[in-house]
Amino acid sequence: MESHQIYQNPLITRYASKEMLENFSDDKKFRTWRRLWIALAEAQKELGLNITQEQIDEMKAHQDCINYDVAQRKEKEVRHDVMAHVHAYGEQCPKARPIIHLGATSCYVTDNTDILIMMDGLNIIKSKLLTCMHYLSEFALKYKDMPTLGFTHFQPAQLTTVGKRACLWLQDLMLDLEEWEQVWSSIRLRGVKGTTGTQASFLTLFDGDHEKVKLLERKVLEKLGFDRAYPVTGQTYPRKLDSRILNLLSSIAQSAYKFGNDLRLLQSLKELEEPFGEKQIGSSAMAYKRNPMKAERMCSLARYVVVNALNPAITASTQWLERTLDDSANRRIVIAECFLAVDAILNIYINIASGLVVYPKVIERRIREELPFMATEYILMEAVKRGGDRQELHERIRQYSMEAAKMVKALGEDNNLLELIANDPAFKLDREEINRIMDPRNFVGRAPQQVEEFISQHIKPILERNRELIGGKIELDV
Repeated sequence: MESHQIYQNPLITRYASKEMLENFSDDKKFRTWRRLWIALAEAQKELGLNITQEQIDEMKAHQDCINYDVAQRKEKEVRHDVMAHVHAYGEQCPKARPIIHLGATSCYVTDNTDILIMMDGLNIIKSKLLTCMHYLSEFALKYKDMPTLGFTHFQPAQLTTVGKRACLWLQDLMLDLEEWEQVWSSIRLRGVKGTTGTQASFLTLFDGDHEKVKLLERKVLEKLGFDRAYPVTGQTYPRKLDSRILNLLSSIAQSAYKFGNDLRLLQSLKELEEPFGEKQIGSSAMAYKRNPMKAERMCSLARYVVVNALNPAITASTQWLERTLDDSANRRIVIAECFLAVDAILNIYINIASGLVVYPKVIERRIREELPFMATEYILMEAVKRGGDRQELHERIRQYSMEAAKMVKALGEDNNLLELIANDPAFKLDREEINRIMDPRNFVGRAPQQVEEFISQHIKPILERNRELIGGKIELDV
């Protein structure tokens, strides 16, 4: 059947990167299963079980050439994916067939593989997270001194700088990276635990030798590049790990959502704009439009991840005793799709952050419109220094502010507050003096210094430590 005649997941066809799609592919999963079966057989041989090097060599020779047709036919018959692949592997390796999966339960390959694949996915995420941080830090430093109107409640507030605002986005990603490190440091493999986690089958294989059973797990872990497993399990590793990892992905999505929403607001104000293609169409009806479609897509995908992170929390809390299988279908969908979605989100974030467009004249005009109101406290202090009465001057400013606001809001005229103050001899300030006061740089506080300090003290060391993980710009397919 033609691909356009059946449903295709947009995360696969439109959004996620090739490397993340390959990471969660069936081929990688099943090759990892075989890697785990080889590691188990090698460790069992080393501990004295009747397994030959010839059998292990045969398994290694067919590790990456999976006979999918055999596995698919067998799964239709037995309704068990692991046993279908044990059968298919055994058909390719007739000498090793009797010892493949010896003493193991399905979760030996499925759970350990899931953890290994999620770890590879986390490494892809980390690289893209760092790349976002790299581009945002460059942007913040470039615009650290450019005053811009700050907003609280999306109402005009005190001034900040374009670079300082970018540091808010950057700090969110820094916190996500800290969470990444915490999650990463806590990850363990399921290990070699048997059907209900008691290792009973392996104890039988080694004739009751507990030390050999413990050594078996250590050897398998070493062959996989690990030094620890969960000390106790049921049939599965604790599903809380899935919840922790997807909470991390949700946190990254939340940061991107915040950035995307801010950008959408600023693009509406025409102060900041995401990269816009030369032939890009903003609207099918309104040819003039330049919609923030990349930021909108980022927010849309982020909402999907934030909501989907609830799934593993429910799964972790509803596992019966040593295990129940109602986790399986859910996990097959949820874990991969959250990784694919966050991968897509970060691709968009990198694309936007590496090409943000700033419109200084629009920013300056908005400052001119609002700064007179914000400068009144500064002007009041200067007038009091020159002998004015604070209470009297405060009342005059209040009245002039109301008059100027009426001119702006009701009549659509320019803000004339400064003219009203300059013309009032009680303030003892002429227009030239007021103009000097009105330099926007007088109202940004320590914003430029905060940018420099934040990036030099907090961001630069992170980027230096991870220089080899920082990638380049990303072009989006759609």
